[in-house]
Amino acid sequence: MPTNNPAPTIQLGPSQPAARHSISTGLKVGRASDVGHVRDHNEDVLLTLETSQLGDQAIEPLGLFVLADGMGGHQAGEIASALAVRVVAYHLTNAILRPYLFNEARDASQPPLSEALVSAVEAANKAVHDQVPGGGTTLTCALILGRRAYLAHVGDSRAYLWTDNRLRQITKDHSLVDRLVELGQISSGEAQSHPQRNVLYRAVGQGEALEVDTYMEPLPDRYRLLLCCDGLWGMVSEDQLAQVLRSAATPQEACDQLIETANAAGGQDNITAVVVEP
Repeated sequence: MPTNNPAPTIQLGPSQPAARHSISTGLKVGRASDVGHVRDHNEDVLLTLETSQLGDQAIEPLGLFVLADGMGGHQAGEIASALAVRVVAYHLTNAILRPYLFNEARDASQPPLSEALVSAVEAANKAVHDQVPGGGTTLTCALILGRRAYLAHVGDSRAYLWTDNRLRQITKDHSLVDRLVELGQISSGEAQSHPQRNVLYRAVGQGEALEVDTYMEPLPDRYRLLLCCDGLWGMVSEDQLAQVLRSAATPQEACDQLIETANAAGGQDNITAVVVEP
């Protein structure tokens, strides 16, 4: 059927001699989500997009990973998280993925990658605020392009980087107890059992204006990036997280083990994780 939409102009670089064998250099990704043992439905939403191209015009792998943990009664949580994830994916597909695939030249009118991430999260905030009254969600987004990871974050889902046999939390929780720990009013140990430990002071959809945290992480040759909701890190210690990321044979095995460990500890909330390695 004829269409009026012109095909995109694809700019290719100079041709390189073809290798006899193509070796996959794409990202390896594991993903898992579970309702847990207490909740009757899952308000977590996870979206993953990965792409790589082999051959004479090979391009470096790209991955987009978006995790949202919804909140709000009467199904508002899962609606908010699903909407936020899709809005972010839509905006980043147009701002980053399409130019990347078609090798469109970047110019001064195009925002830096971190700004594109912030704009996508702000669009998600507006969509949830306008369309899901009473709903809200955390949102943690990671864009991996070559040897760098760009992250945007709101709420208390987390991103961790495991490398050099060490686990490090990248993101900062936007929770009341985390703020109280910063102010020295309670200890880290007291925060674990604080009655308001799940109260957020910043979330997507909870107001017209939103401050979005951004991070840029250089990536070494070997690493594992973990994105997870509080249903995982709230039930599993960082030592246990590190042990699984260290010992699991594959990212998928790591995700499966993390879900099992959180459920074994009680499974008090929905549990979602994505693990990425080069």
